[in-house]
Amino acid sequence: MRLADKVAIITGSAGGMGRLAAELFASEGASVVVTDIAEKEGEETARTIRDSGGKSIFIEANVAIEDEVERMVEATIDAYGRVDILYNNAGIMPAEDASVTDLSEATWDRVMDINLKSAFLCSKYTLPHMVKQGKGSIINVASFVAFMGCTVAQDAYTASKGGMLSLTKSFAVQYGRHGIRCNAICPGPIETPLLRVLWTSEEARDLRLDRIPLGRFGEAKDIVYMALYLASDESSWTTGAWLMVDGGISSNYF
Repeated sequence: MRLADKVAIITGSAGGMGRLAAELFASEGASVVVTDIAEKEGEETARTIRDSGGKSIFIEANVAIEDEVERMVEATIDAYGRVDILYNNAGIMPAEDASVTDLSEATWDRVMDINLKSAFLCSKYTLPHMVKQGKGSIINVASFVAFMGCTVAQDAYTASKGGMLSLTKSFAVQYGRHGIRCNAICPGPIETPLLRVLWTSEEARDLRLDRIPLGRFGEAKDIVYMALYLASDESSWTTGAWLMVDGGISSNYF
């Protein structure tokens, strides 16, 4: 098993891509801490893993609130004694995100809290345990939009993902000598409810699809399998990387 004896915290893992990651990591031998604000769905995810023979607990936490993050990490240590993997997966892409001139301060703050502040807080309380262990892997979910402008602007989301890239480089340099790696996955358009809210018509969907050289939108598993690689010892000499998993969209001029 690729993650045998490892303990993984996966934020935003009650559903969607996070749940798929939790289930995959558990199937590869990890003890998985499911953390989310959705209690019912989070408990169900952890229970499903246990029913399949894996190890998992659910810890309810809003990862944009410092006290709750501190409690979540402490509960992880109490349950498993260590933390080897922090997968900063939690994120939102609200429909009301827009160009800077049309963007409300409330939307900006909400996106920054969930997409970027959460990674800061979770790393703040996880890194000291990884330093003590002399080993760890932090996986940050950024986005291809951090590299590209877009005529359909989502400026809060784009800025938050650019921040994730910068944190990734900084953590990699600071903590590499402690045996801790930090990498960012930069997904392209993944066919999820987050993306579907932007499709006002079939034409809007096709406009995005036509930009992807591989001819399809991404699936959650395309991202989660990259995360599995970064969580495993197979990537032991990979740190500070920004890994594009985007079907080639960022290589396409037009």
